[in-house]
Amino acid sequence: MDTVILLTLTGLGLSALYFLVASGLSLVFGLADVLNFAHGLFLGVGAYATWWAAGNLPGAGGDGFGFVLAVAFGVLAGTLVAILVELVLIRPLYSRTIEQVLVTVGLSLAGVALLQATWGADPRTFPRPDWTREVTSVLGANVPNGGLLLIIAAVVVLAAILSFLRWTRYGLVIRAGVENREMVTALGIDVRKAFTLVFAIGGAAAALAGALGSVYFGTVSPGQGGSLLIFAFIVVVIGGMGSVVGSAYAAVAVGLLQQFVNYYGTSGLGDICVVGLLAVVLLLRPQGIAGKVATA
Repeated sequence: MDTVILLTLTGLGLSALYFLVASGLSLVFGLADVLNFAHGLFLGVGAYATWWAAGNLPGAGGDGFGFVLAVAFGVLAGTLVAILVELVLIRPLYSRTIEQVLVTVGLSLAGVALLQATWGADPRTFPRPDWTREVTSVLGANVPNGGLLLIIAAVVVLAAILSFLRWTRYGLVIRAGVENREMVTALGIDVRKAFTLVFAIGGAAAALAGALGSVYFGTVSPGQGGSLLIFAFIVVVIGGMGSVVGSAYAAVAVGLLQQFVNYYGTSGLGDICVVGLLAVVLLLRPQGIAGKVATA
C-alpha cells in the first residue's frame, strides 16, 4: 500500500508539471488558434532565470523568501519573453497558420541553441532549498517535497486561471473569444489585447513549471522545455483543445499512467502507453475529454 500511495503522489507531481505547461498551451490555442511550438522556450527561460537569480540576484536564493524571490524573477522573465514573442512574431501571423508553425518551431530551436551558447549544453545543478530535498510522510509513504510543491502550485494555478476566466472582464472576453471570436470582434472589443494577455498567462505558467520542475529534477538543461512540451501537447489534445479543466484531467491521467507503468513494467513503457492513450482518445473522442463536438 505504501508503494501505491508513493506512486500515486509522485505521479500527481508529474501530472502537475505537465498541467503547468499545458494550461498555457490550451488557453493560447483556444483563443488565438495558435499551436505555439516555442512554448518550451518560456519554460527554459523561467528555469534558467530562476537558476541565475538564485546565485546572483541580491536577496534571492536560500530556503525562505529568497527562493520565492528567485522563482518570481524566473516567472517574470518567462512572461516578458512570451509577451515579446506574441507582439513581434505571432501577431502579424494570426491568419497564416503554416507560417505560425514554421516561426514557432524555428524559435524553439533557436531558443535551445541560445541557452546552450550562453550556459553550455550540460545540465547544471539547480540550487534547491534544503526542505525540497526532504520527504514528507503521507499515509506511511515518504513523498519527496519537490513533488508536493508541484501539486500545490498546480492547484493554485488552476484555481487562479478559473477564477480569472469566470470573475474578471478580460476573463469573460477570453471565454467569449474561445466560443466565437468573430462575434466578440463585431461587438467592438479588441481581442488582440486578450491575445497578448493569454500569451502572458501561458508564459508565466510555463516559466513557473520550469522553475519548480528544476527543483523537482535537481538540474536545469537547455533541452528540458522541449521534452516536457511533447507531453504537454499530448495532455492538451487528450483534454480537449482550449479546455483548461480538460487539460487538468488529462494531466492526471497521463502522469499516473506513466508513473505506474514505468514502475511495474519496463523503463520507457509508460511513455508508449501514453501515446497509446492519445491514439485511443483520438479514435473514440477526437474532440478530447472536455472538448466540444464540432458542428457544421
